[in-house]
Amino acid sequence: MKMYAKRLRGIELSRIRKMFDIQGKDIINLGIGEPDFNIPENAKDAIVDALEEGFTHYTPNNGIEELREAIAKKLKVENKIKRSPDEIIVTVGASEALYMCTQALIDKGEEVLIPDPGFLSYNACVKLAEGKPIPIPLEKKDFRTKPETIESLITKKTKAVILNSPSNPTGAVMEKDDIKAIAELAEEKNLIIISDEVYEKIIYEKKHYSPGQFTENAIIINGFSKTYAMTGLRIGYVTGQHEIIEELLKVHQYNTACAPSISQAAALAALKGSQKVVDSMVAEFKRRRDLMFNRLKKMGMECNKPAGAFYMFPYVKDEKSFTENALKEGVVVVPGSAFGSNGKDHVRFSYATSYDKIKEAMDRIEKIW
Repeated sequence: MKMYAKRLRGIELSRIRKMFDIQGKDIINLGIGEPDFNIPENAKDAIVDALEEGFTHYTPNNGIEELREAIAKKLKVENKIKRSPDEIIVTVGASEALYMCTQALIDKGEEVLIPDPGFLSYNACVKLAEGKPIPIPLEKKDFRTKPETIESLITKKTKAVILNSPSNPTGAVMEKDDIKAIAELAEEKNLIIISDEVYEKIIYEKKHYSPGQFTENAIIINGFSKTYAMTGLRIGYVTGQHEIIEELLKVHQYNTACAPSISQAAALAALKGSQKVVDSMVAEFKRRRDLMFNRLKKMGMECNKPAGAFYMFPYVKDEKSFTENALKEGVVVVPGSAFGSNGKDHVRFSYATSYDKIKEAMDRIEKIW
């Protein structure tokens, strides 16, 4: 007798996480999607203060009130979303928020539309909830999420749509008109939008818009991992209508109880402090993006210039051969099919590593291209 649940069939361990295990003296890892910066100094100080003051115990399930108040203020000022602190749950990273949403909202057999290519957790979380992920094929030209494509995929079983802008793995940023149209579609069809906005601040030439600005049917997921380089502190949040948040809290309460107390203290300090550290980090990401894009373009590689996040998603003709040859040259990349069938024969490069390493990595890639 098999000891594991049937719902785990078809769930694979992350091909991205496997990249963390590839190490070596001369390896340049362009497969890892985390900022290579330190957390803000005031966040470090907040952690030290929290430890010295003994702030190491349980917090309220939905997070400390001061942090939720700061998040509510941020949502109102920056995103034009009016939410009370009681309509916010502080989570163990955005990953927990995504898992909570699928567990609380998706019943067996219900369909969830997910971007393809898209972050691989979307597919896995829907399946773990025994739902059915339905790929939204993004336009290859610019990886645009088209409202008309979403509308064509809606059936009587469709429960939700997952959006991600800026995008992992493509770096594409959704246009305001597309987001507004999808929000209107969600209201017309009575669908839930689960909007993953963790790369919100890492944006270059464009502007970020949230579907929560246009509809009450949107659940917004965000975090501190990417914006403030707090990946290891595991701290994020989710916000939505009061009745939805009450249901999400049930999953959160019995899954993790609360986000780590010292991580909440760090998040509060980062959110309330100067944002110049974020501006500096984004400026450096842009410098790295330009280096990588210009080098790939010079090689003749087909690639869109990302407007956000810290990923590039070029077409390489044969992802298996390219990935293997890159590794022989000491460069780790992620095959595009890890993000969905529409990502086949692309690869994901992360430029969340130093400028000099990117320069060296491009020299090595040029040898195999």
